[in-house]
Amino acid sequence: MTSDRVRTLFNRIAPVYDQLNTWLSLGQHRIWKQMAVKWSGATAGDTCLDVCCGSGDLALLLAQQVGANGQVIGIDFAAEQLAIAQQRSQQRYPTPSITWLEGDALALPFSDNEFDAATMGYGLRNVTDIPRSLKELYRVLKPHAKAAILDFHRPSNAQMRTLQQWYLDAIVVPAAKQFGLTEEYAYIAPSLDRFPTRAEQVALAHRAGFTRATHYPIASGTMGVLVVIK
Repeated sequence: MTSDRVRTLFNRIAPVYDQLNTWLSLGQHRIWKQMAVKWSGATAGDTCLDVCCGSGDLALLLAQQVGANGQVIGIDFAAEQLAIAQQRSQQRYPTPSITWLEGDALALPFSDNEFDAATMGYGLRNVTDIPRSLKELYRVLKPHAKAAILDFHRPSNAQMRTLQQWYLDAIVVPAAKQFGLTEEYAYIAPSLDRFPTRAEQVALAHRAGFTRATHYPIASGTMGVLVVIK
């Protein structure tokens, strides 16, 4: 899928993105995102980046983590998602420590060695060049900083793979159809088939320059968090 098609897709699903995520994951996506923020190593006073921030869940959690003396930047190329993120942050933080930027994960508009920690939720699977995205993330992190990358995965267990595919076909796509978004959510299964495995992601992270990379499977392997250290 081209970059323009991915942008169009995420702009279209923006109005129902949070509602569908909560319903389809039975609310579990909030727990997975909290895990990612914890694994990012973000602490009070840090300057943090959330790449492919979408409607802002991870950036908002990072803002809680870094506190009033910290700073969070959320970047995404889907303007409609950013508009929702901006609205949510204004409701939650009268004087938010979050800056929302429209930009490309493959060409981050930041200096080298700028961030203390970073997160990325459901973005790596959708970029058009995964190695380049990891290299950009490496570039903007400070030495010894960590990033936590959360995404869907194909489980290694055959039974879980079958269950996951059934869930996508029988639950996710029909649910999306009610919102007129069948095509937008039908893309998940083929994107999973193209997505690098746990071992491949670790190898790609090392090639990008990260000194350490560990992939943690969660939700019976249907989700995972890649934790990398510069």
